[in-house]
Amino acid sequence: MSETRILLASLLKPINDTRMYEKLGLSVSKFGGTEVHIAGFRAPVPAAAPANIYFHPIFDFKRLSLGRFLAQRKYKQLLHQLKPDLIIACTHELLLASQQYCQKYGAKLIYDVQENYTLNLTTQQNYPPLLRQLLAFEVARSEKKAAPSVNHFLLAEESYVTELSFLTAGKYAVIGNKYKPEPDYTLPTTPRQLKQEPLRLLYSGTIAEVYGVFEAVSLAEALHHLDPSTTLTIIGYSSRSHTSKRLQERIKGKRYIKLIGGNELVPHQQILQSIKESNLGLLPYRPHPSTARCIPTKLYEYMAYALPVLVQQNPLWQSITEAHQAGISVDFRQAPPQELLQRIRQSKFYTSGIPQEIFWEADEAKLLQIVKDTLSSSTKV
Repeated sequence: MSETRILLASLLKPINDTRMYEKLGLSVSKFGGTEVHIAGFRAPVPAAAPANIYFHPIFDFKRLSLGRFLAQRKYKQLLHQLKPDLIIACTHELLLASQQYCQKYGAKLIYDVQENYTLNLTTQQNYPPLLRQLLAFEVARSEKKAAPSVNHFLLAEESYVTELSFLTAGKYAVIGNKYKPEPDYTLPTTPRQLKQEPLRLLYSGTIAEVYGVFEAVSLAEALHHLDPSTTLTIIGYSSRSHTSKRLQERIKGKRYIKLIGGNELVPHQQILQSIKESNLGLLPYRPHPSTARCIPTKLYEYMAYALPVLVQQNPLWQSITEAHQAGISVDFRQAPPQELLQRIRQSKFYTSGIPQEIFWEADEAKLLQIVKDTLSSSTKV
């Protein structure tokens, strides 16, 4: 019997994306007799990828450009070239093309819902108002139209169960963005204290105003004023040139603040290295409808390395950090720096060790069972 072909595809995520490749892709590559294809935005091909994973960096365009619309043609060409048995669509923009292919050739379709795209578009300020509404309408339309053809939905957040009206009962499962340990990962020593050591602050991941990058800078400035040994590393990528430029201007001349990436993608392994080198992780998210009910991926990553965190006040996040003594919940815009510094110095973190539920293992088992069941009618896995 010929090998089963599984295609994971995203229009904007890079081919080495943390979720699409490192979690979903590597997990399904464990099936015997399976080819796994990863299609996404241009990025370096992972050097240590298994032999049965193939990469297709077919997308490369500016955020609003003709190239983004022509990307659909490239994707359709790839579908007919690869002839996958299962498509895991990791973005709404590839849903309808995937649906059409599956209906014509009898392939299976899984939709990995990584975000509540409609909510994000209508509440975030990434596009002009009229364009935001138009894009949100089109996204909602495409998801609703494709839903009956989707064999299973993977939900990155528990909150999507109640937020997304297009879901079908019994056809979805929450597959969170838990931390998947690197091959050389070992459990860090706990508990952690920061009584006297210089504070090495970290802001990692997407660089955006809604995620509080400027609040991170303000806090670093305040703490550095109180303790000149304080430093801040900002590592990640900003898709908005305006934000990147404003950030560079804001930290100009501040040698204690280092920016890695900015207008360039940063390998996930480099971000993990920065986590290891830091001793206080920042999650200064601005209160916003698009993030209020989501658990940041970086929170799992920080906890996996016993990195104490400062997290914006939020009932969901606070319940996690308090349950595991992982950090301090604060209002980044109002917290008195002297009082906060004292709390940081006096607190003891991770007194019960690293919680097992932050790791990918259990979610991987759910994912593999879903994929196996989805393919069972036509393919042996």
